[in-house]
Amino acid sequence: MARLTVEDCVDRIPNRFELTLLAAQRARELSAGAALTVDRDNDKNPVIALREIADDTIDLEAIRRKLIYGGEPQDDDAEVDGDSAFADEVGLSGDAIAQAAAALAALDDDSSNAFAEGEEGGEDV
Repeated sequence: MARLTVEDCVDRIPNRFELTLLAAQRARELSAGAALTVDRDNDKNPVIALREIADDTIDLEAIRRKLIYGGEPQDDDAEVDGDSAFADEVGLSGDAIAQAAAALAALDDDSSNAFAEGEEGGEDV
């Protein structure tokens, strides 16, 4: 087997920072038990991930989606537009988001009122 270099992978992913992120994500997947697409050859998971990228044996878009959204890619990932779709994806309805925002606003109002009352009373702390 020829020695693997980063230049072998840069042909597929020109940005070295993105290459690092994707290879690390794939190495995590391999550690979690994902199936190998190349022979192990007594290599560790980060090296296997780089070899898979260089040999073009994995779907980089799926790894990108997992890196960005976390978890497994969904069938409707292509349909995601805007924040409301993301909220639906994580299981929050519009009503739940509105209730959470109202609760936070109420907490902010209560905190500012308590602070203002403490200043008006002239109490020394």
